[in-house]
Amino acid sequence: MEMEWSATTSSGDEYEKLVFRMNPPRVVIDNAVCPTATLVTVDSARRHGILLEAVQVLTDLNLSIKKAYISSDASWFMDVFHVTDQNGDKLTDESVISYIEQSMCTIHCGRTNGYNGLTALELTGSDRVGLLSEVFAVLADLQCNVVESKVWTHNGRIASLIYVKDCDSGCPIEDSQKIDRIEARLRNVLKGDNDICSARTSVSMAVTHTERRLHQMMFADRDYERKPILMAGAESPVVTVQNWAERGYSVVNVQCKDRSKLLFDIVCTMTDMGYVVFHATITTGGEYAYLEFYIRHTDGTPISSDPERQRVILCIQAAIERRESQGVRLELCVADCQGLLADVTRTFRENGLNVTRAEISTQGDMALNVFYVTDAIGNPADPKIIEAVRQRIGLSNLKVKELPLVCHKKVEREEQPVGVGGAVLVSLGSLVRRNLYNLGLIRSYS
Repeated sequence: MEMEWSATTSSGDEYEKLVFRMNPPRVVIDNAVCPTATLVTVDSARRHGILLEAVQVLTDLNLSIKKAYISSDASWFMDVFHVTDQNGDKLTDESVISYIEQSMCTIHCGRTNGYNGLTALELTGSDRVGLLSEVFAVLADLQCNVVESKVWTHNGRIASLIYVKDCDSGCPIEDSQKIDRIEARLRNVLKGDNDICSARTSVSMAVTHTERRLHQMMFADRDYERKPILMAGAESPVVTVQNWAERGYSVVNVQCKDRSKLLFDIVCTMTDMGYVVFHATITTGGEYAYLEFYIRHTDGTPISSDPERQRVILCIQAAIERRESQGVRLELCVADCQGLLADVTRTFRENGLNVTRAEISTQGDMALNVFYVTDAIGNPADPKIIEAVRQRIGLSNLKVKELPLVCHKKVEREEQPVGVGGAVLVSLGSLVRRNLYNLGLIRSYS
């Protein structure tokens, strides 16, 4: 009989931490069992958020999760991930394997991006053509050097996490008056003419996981409730939620196009909404991914009302769509200099290009930036305009790249997609018994 989740009180939290310290995660990485993927098996004492942290270890390495089985009974949980590298191959690099083993064994310590020594700027507001150009122009004017940044847009909203340092000193920005000026000017830019109430800026020295924080920012901005201004051509994710009354679970089924970090995005959102994943199966076939989750609230209860069910559906759909790449992928590789981002994004704006997503990074003296751009109303950008922009910025500096695709090599015979709507209900009991057997909690699972 399963124990109810009891981590909602301080005493429960302390007991949970004690159990976790006494039973650190055990990790096994196997290349022999599956012909097409590396198996990463993690079993550990159960703790809220541990599934997300395990998935985060794999996705931060840009590994693809082809299949996964997740089971949590009593006070234990077990995850089995079938993973490949970006080329669809097994993991053979010993340094990567060692990193996964060490990271999985220390996930109870919490993980961050490690942006120490930088000041974090958080921005949310209404998206519009040229907004990033204005943001980067303000930062250049205030002598802020952008070291790393990620920008997401969804349903007419924008969220950005920007890591900066002072141009002159190369140190974090700690002067309170300068921080106040940065916040005030960026807030004015975000407000524009029509976002007086919802534009938000904040400055902190906090070290956080960028992509999880972006999900949290867009969730807090309630982007999932807003109607898309532009109707994208991509298929919408199919999400259903049903209650399995006999076992006290809510069953969430997701069917959508497969892409990198898909499982992370969904688990991240469910975790931050206060749900616990007790069992799950994830399979991929062709271009599609099929995911089924058995969840409860942290207090052990299932979803209790139709409005809550609808909210879960909208939030998971939004989590999947936020990272979807719309537009032409442009990669900029050039020597970094003060005002570079302001100049490049101003060129986009002057040519009527809208940035739908951006990943800004620096390595040494080089700027390595990725932009996804459309025309002003969200349609594919005119190739002639793209070439004109490249001519202006430098043909060798700004290159058009194909959108990265998830690599699907030979599919195992048993990797047939599960049908959305409950096929896993048949196999869940067998899966649970097998995992309990592996944990030594029962003698046989046959």
